[in-house]
Formats: sequence, structure tokens, C-alpha cells
Amino acid sequence: MFLVSVLFIGCGDGSDNLQTNPQLLLLPLHAEPDILTGGAIVDEQNREVLLRGVNVNAHVDYWVSSEYPTTFPFTESDAELIASFGWNTVRLLLSWSLVETSPGVYDETYLDKIEATVEILSNNGIYSIIDLHQDAWGATLAARDDEMCPENTQPALGWDGAPAWATLDEGQPRCTSAGIRETSPAVRTAWIAFWQDSPGQDGVGIRTRYAQMLGHIAERFSSFAAVAGYDVINEPNVFTPEEQSGLAALYTDSLREIRAAEERANGFPHLMFFEPSVLWSRSGQGPPDDFVRDFNVVYSPHIYTGGFDGGEISREAFQVARDEAALFDGAPVLSGEWGSDPERASADGDSYFIDHLRYQDDFHFGSTLWTWRESCGDPHKTADYRAGRIPEVWGEFEVDCTDNSVNGLRHDLVRQLTRPALRAAPGRIDSIEYNPESGSFSASGIGATGGQLLIFYPASKHGQPEVNNSNGLTEIREQAGPGSNLYLIAEAIDSTWSLEISP
Repeated sequence: MFLVSVLFIGCGDGSDNLQTNPQLLLLPLHAEPDILTGGAIVDEQNREVLLRGVNVNAHVDYWVSSEYPTTFPFTESDAELIASFGWNTVRLLLSWSLVETSPGVYDETYLDKIEATVEILSNNGIYSIIDLHQDAWGATLAARDDEMCPENTQPALGWDGAPAWATLDEGQPRCTSAGIRETSPAVRTAWIAFWQDSPGQDGVGIRTRYAQMLGHIAERFSSFAAVAGYDVINEPNVFTPEEQSGLAALYTDSLREIRAAEERANGFPHLMFFEPSVLWSRSGQGPPDDFVRDFNVVYSPHIYTGGFDGGEISREAFQVARDEAALFDGAPVLSGEWGSDPERASADGDSYFIDHLRYQDDFHFGSTLWTWRESCGDPHKTADYRAGRIPEVWGEFEVDCTDNSVNGLRHDLVRQLTRPALRAAPGRIDSIEYNPESGSFSASGIGATGGQLLIFYPASKHGQPEVNNSNGLTEIREQAGPGSNLYLIAEAIDSTWSLEISP
């Protein structure tokens, strides 16, 4: 066993974490595309950074349909717990309806709350991906109280995303077919108006307003190294070639607005995450159309294969994402959402979560799990209540939906999710291998030009680690991490390096 320079991370405001562990300071990130082997997200020390973590929905403007709150608040203790799993990233969900309360008018108090959460996460060594979230357009398109739906359709639920002033639904019916929220005529009409950049109440196109809103956010966070970047729009509803063209135009306009805002504020270019259609993980619909872009973009499909139907996650799903990213000069890939029923991690479950994480390692993909803590008042649970069922929530916490009480962590799930994490690798990652049974872990890299290797190791799960073999590294040492876990640190002294550890 080795043990050098052990420093302890305590609880509190989180800033002590960075003072005692300067290795956890978050550095600006950029993308380096590679059409042959897949792109990488890289920090300013030429280290590949794997962004791994979870979605947090505490700031979403969900449709309210029950006595329970739609979200739980996010606190410092949440950030500390996320860090204790080895995660270094949160996909932080925002709502357009709360950012831009009327055309061109931005709620700075809401953005102050977002900034405060970014700071909490940053103090715990966690990047934020600012995600402009939506589901089925917005909260205002729930069925009216007197909605009369045709046969074989049902009154639509409300969801989240767009403000009422940008909702051009032409009074269409708010009814769904087979319970699929995207089939509501009102939702479809609102999306078509968006892709066509139809003018809003002030005469400016609503898609144009959306891109400008992203620019406003980017200006505020232009110098924040803790903000990895911006996910332009969650699961866009795109079903026709014309709508695909509208999505490409949105990405072009959004990137232009973001870059202009960063330049105005004397900031630096952040990553822009772009997604395919909401249909991608359901029906295999391909990537979005290409758009006018720089190299600082990340392809971000949601690899839910097998997640909703109890099926297996396949290597093929990851290869498809890699192949599609190659169409964008080999952009790096981050699965902005993934996951399944948490019971699959129980003793009676299967290896879905373990297999998904193994493929993430094999392909060097980033990821953010859906989700951190889900409330029983979330609209995703409304259909269960209306059908007379007590819902089951996703996330890392047991929540009793008879009263929305949180009853602690899902320990089986947390155990599978808590694993070694290669946080920063000098040069580019060559390989990652982890055995969840034995706790052994190995990694190797190429193209290093010096720099510090940083690995999270879950000592709380596997015990103290030993270095069995290392090459191209020196000054290998431990530092205490959150939750009785460890950070392993080393300096690269060769262009190629490798490290093997076991409990």
C-alpha cells in the first residue's frame, strides 16, 4: 500500500475542498475532434477529461398536477454526496419559461439561483452542463378543463420548457394518442411554429428569441471554468426533413449567439452540446443535419437502449453514437441521459447499469444519469396517479409516493454507480478497465506532454488500493476524498503511461 500527503475533505461550504485539494480546481474545457478514434474533451493542461455524473432538475418549471412539489431542492449536501460517488459533472436543468419571462426580458433572480448552484457544485469539484430542458414543449399545453378529446385519444398532461408567450399552438386540441405526449396536435403545432421561426407577439421569431436567450445565459457564465458548456435543447421534437432543417438552423444560430456573448464579455469558448431528435433512442432516427459550427461541440444523444423496456444495453448503441459523431468531424460524445428502473440494480435485478458503465469506459464517453432525486409531484408520475397506481420514482433516493417522503439512498444502485473514475488523463485515454467484483482498476494513456493524472477510487466500497504496476508515472500518491474515498494522483513523465491498482 502507498500513502503520501493525505489531505481530508470536510463538510461545510465546499471551498475548503479546493484549498486542500487544488487538483480538484476545474479548468476550462474544449473539444478536440478525432474522426478516426473519436473526439475528446480536454482541459487547458492537455488532459482528457471524462465528464461523468447525473441530471439535477431542482430548477425546472414543471406543470403542477398534484399536492406534492414537482422537484426537491438542491443543497450543499447533495453536491458532497454526488462527489462521493466519484462524479464530476451535473447536467443542470433550466427552463426557458423561467429564464425569459416575456420577449427579451430575462429573470436575473432565477439566473442568480442557477449561478449559486453552479458555485456549490464547483466548490465540490463538479462541472455544470447548463441544459435548456423541455418535455412536450411546455407546461401551458396541458388539456383544458373542458377538453373534448376524440375517440382513442386522452387529455394531454402538461410538461416543461417554453413560456406561454412563445407557445403558438393555434388553439389545437390538447389530446394525445396512446399516451405519447409528443402526439398532441397543440404540441406538434407549437413545435412546427418554432422550427419555422414564426413571429411571436413582438414580431420577432420565437426560434430567434430562443437563440438570443442562450446568448444571454452564455454572457453571464462566459468566464466560469466550472461551466463545461451548454446543452442547447433537450430531446427536440423533430420528425420531418423540414423540422430537421429547423433544428440545424437553431444549432447554427445558438452557437453564433453563444460565441458572440462570450467575446463581448471577454470570456472563453465553452462546449456546445447538441442532440438528435427525441426519437433517437426509441426508433433509431439518425443524427441531426449538419450545421455551421466550430470544433468546440459535443454530440449528446441519450443512450437509453434497453432502459425503458427492460432489455439489454448493447455495444451497438454506443457504436452508432460514435459513427454519427464522426459526421461532425469526430466530435466527442456525452450521453446526456441514460438509465433504467433502479430495481434492476437490486439483488433480483440484472447488470444493466454495470454494462452501460463498462461500455462508457470502452468508448471513453461522458454521461449524465437520469436522474438525481425525483419528486412524486413530477409530471412523469401523474399518469400513474390517475390510473390508481402509486408511482415509483427513478433516481438515487427511495421516495414514498404515498406522502413524497424521502427514505434514504438506494444502496444497491449507489453501489453499482460508485466506481473508480478517471477524472483527468495526461494526453489521451487509451484504455480503462474496472472489475466491480474485485475492485481492480487499470488505465493507460498516450500522447502525454507532462501533466497530472487524477483518479477517484471508491475506498469505501473496495478498501485501500495498492499499485500493482505503473509505467510513465512518478510521485504516485493518495489524497483523501469525500465519503471515505480517495483520489490517486501521479505525474506523467513519458508520452505513454499506465497504472494498475487493486484493493
